Amino acid sequence: MKKVIRILFILAIFIATACLLALFTGNGHLIKAVSNTYLKGRSGPSIDEYSIFENRVVKASKKPFIWPSSVNYNSKKLTTEELNLHEELKSVAFLVFHKDSIVHENYWNQFNDTSKTNTFSVAKSFIGLLIGAAIDEGYIKSVDQKLGDFLPEFKSGEKAKVTIKHLLQMNSGIDFGESYGDPFGFMAKAYYGDDLYDLTVHKEVTQAPGSVWMYQGGNTLLLSFIIRKATGKTVSEYFSEKIWQPIGAKESALWNLDAENGLEKAYCCFYSNARDFGKIGRLILNYGTINDQVILSQNYFEQAIQPVNSKTLNGDLVDYYGYQIWMTYYQQQKVIYARGIQGQYIVALPDEELIIVRLGRKRYEEKVNNVPLDLLHYIDMAKRLKN
Repeated sequence: MKKVIRILFILAIFIATACLLALFTGNGHLIKAVSNTYLKGRSGPSIDEYSIFENRVVKASKKPFIWPSSVNYNSKKLTTEELNLHEELKSVAFLVFHKDSIVHENYWNQFNDTSKTNTFSVAKSFIGLLIGAAIDEGYIKSVDQKLGDFLPEFKSGEKAKVTIKHLLQMNSGIDFGESYGDPFGFMAKAYYGDDLYDLTVHKEVTQAPGSVWMYQGGNTLLLSFIIRKATGKTVSEYFSEKIWQPIGAKESALWNLDAENGLEKAYCCFYSNARDFGKIGRLILNYGTINDQVILSQNYFEQAIQPVNSKTLNGDLVDYYGYQIWMTYYQQQKVIYARGIQGQYIVALPDEELIIVRLGRKRYEEKVNNVPLDLLHYIDMAKRLKN
C-alpha cells in the first residue's frame, strides 16, 4: 500500500511540474488539450465537446422557417454500399433538400434533428457571409479596405498592405501555421488557448499580400476581429442579427469562445443542428436572397464565389476557393460548399436546386481536383435520393 501511495505521489508531482512548465513556457493550452484528448482516448478535437469551452449564444429566429417534408420524404433508402460509407466515416447526420423541402433525412448514434455538432471550418464560410453583411450596411467600405483601419497592429510595414480581400481569399501572406498535428502550433493554441487576439495579430507577413494562397484559420480570426471592431457587436450577436435569424433558424446555436466573455473561435466551433445548417445552404443556393428578402447583396455574393486564382507555394493554381468558401464543378454542374475537417459539409447545387448537409467524425483524405472524395459520394447519393 505504501508503494502505491508513493507511486501516486510521484505521479502527482510529475503532473504538477509538467503543468507549471507548460504555463511558464507559454504553452498552458496543453493542459486543456491533453485532458480533453489523450486522457479521453482521442488524438484531437471532437464534434460534441462544446461544454468544455465557454460559449456565446447565437439567438434563433422568433419566426423560424420550418422545412416542409417532400411528398417523397425518405421514400428512397440508402443502399447497403451507401450505408457502409456512412458507417465507415462515422456520419451522424445526412440530409438532402430539394426545391425547399426535405427529401431525405438520416441520423446515427443517437443524434437527431436538434443535436448540436461542431462545424469546424464550415464556420469560416459563415464569417465570409458576415463580412458581406457588414459591407452592405456600410460598416466596412469594401473588400479593398486595409486592416489597419480597424486593427492598430496592421498600420505599418508589410502588414499595412493587407486588405480584407486578402483575408477573405486566404492570400494575406501571413503565415500563422495551419498544422493540426502540432501540439505547440498556432491551431492547437487557438483551439485550446485563452487569448486569440494576442495569438493572432502579432504574426508577420512572410509573402507579398495577394501573391500566394495559404489556407489558414488566422485569416478568418482577423476577419472576425474586424467585424467586432467595425460593428461594435460580438460576432455571435451580429451573425444572429444578419444571418441566423433572417434565414429562419429554429434553434439557438453556440459559438465557442477563447475565455469567459471572450472572442469567438471564428475559424471553427459553431455548434448547431443539421436542419438549421440546411438553411445556410438555402441562402447559398439562392445567392443571398430568401423568399424575395435580400439577406446579402447579390453583388457581394457573386464576388464571393469567384475563384481566387492565386497560386499555392507549390505553384498550383487555386480555382476552387473564393471568399472563405469552396467551389468546384462536378458532372458539369457548379457546386458551392462549406467544409470542415471531419467531413462537415453544407453543399449547394444551384442547377439542381439541391442542398446537402452531412455531419460526422471522419472524411477521406483522398481528394479529386481538391475536392474530398467522400463529398463526391454524398453528391451522388443526394442526386439519386431526390428523384
